[in-house]
Amino acid sequence: MQSYCTINITVPITVLEHSSAALLYTLLASVSLLTVVLNLLVVVSISHFKQLHTPTNALLLSLAVSDLLVGLLVMPIEGLRYIETCWLLGRLMCALSPYLSYCLISVSLGSMVLISVDRYIAICDPLLYSSKITVNRVKLSVCVCWACSLLYNGCILMEHLGWPDRLSSCHGECVVFISRTSGTVDFFFSFLGPCGVMFVLYMRVFVVAVSQVRAIQSQVAVRAAPAAKISELKAARTLGILIAVFVMCFCPYYYPSLAGVDTFLSLPSYAMVCWIMLTNACVNPVIYVLFYPWFRRAIRFIVTLRILQPHSREVNILSADPRR
Repeated sequence: MQSYCTINITVPITVLEHSSAALLYTLLASVSLLTVVLNLLVVVSISHFKQLHTPTNALLLSLAVSDLLVGLLVMPIEGLRYIETCWLLGRLMCALSPYLSYCLISVSLGSMVLISVDRYIAICDPLLYSSKITVNRVKLSVCVCWACSLLYNGCILMEHLGWPDRLSSCHGECVVFISRTSGTVDFFFSFLGPCGVMFVLYMRVFVVAVSQVRAIQSQVAVRAAPAAKISELKAARTLGILIAVFVMCFCPYYYPSLAGVDTFLSLPSYAMVCWIMLTNACVNPVIYVLFYPWFRRAIRFIVTLRILQPHSREVNILSADPRR
């Protein structure tokens, strides 16, 4: 997930006063901490309660882990990069920090594609969903997604990983360069292709969902049968919102490539679009809070430490009354 341009990341945005730097560090720490805490709640919730061990939630767990690592590792490094006037983390971190950032963002995008496939099968082929989509198959898909991300970004950044300071003109500099060819290939494989797949799948899901809603509304006499369909439709709607927000956060980063303009970005512009992209890691769990009642119940269990009680893993967290 990167643009093909040369970016000198050691030039200061402005000559910061101490008070301004302190304010920026406070804001950085707050956003990073909020991202870590919210995604940790998602990880604990899905991992702890057995009722949440579903294929779809396994994909959400993968997304939450990558978002948690973005808040824990990527955000502090990126914040330090733009606040300070020099690169302070040394040659090794100059090599590893872009690799780590790109890998985690690629995993997030891969998880979104897998979520789209999951919802497509659940809505468009519901009778075969349980046989096609199992927890073990989803876990294998997630492992493949992480492995491919590590390998793919290693290839894209091979020269930088092997010689991170080859373009540095002075001590305290860390320059990341990706060739135009690699950047063009990456643009199609890391953004345009996956977004196209998600768009096509969700357009199909939308068409089928509308027809199912009309069918359900016409079945006045049948009450029990449509319940599962309604729950699937609600899940598709929520995950559709998740994907839409994800694409909106990533589009500014890829706007130069989308518009066919020069992809050289000044540091202030690059910092802004990078942080819009990174804040998606904090927005995702907020969407869960707004649209998933089970997540709100799980948070109450965690905050009140009721998850430490015996047999708390067996609680019916999907019910409004967890005792049921």
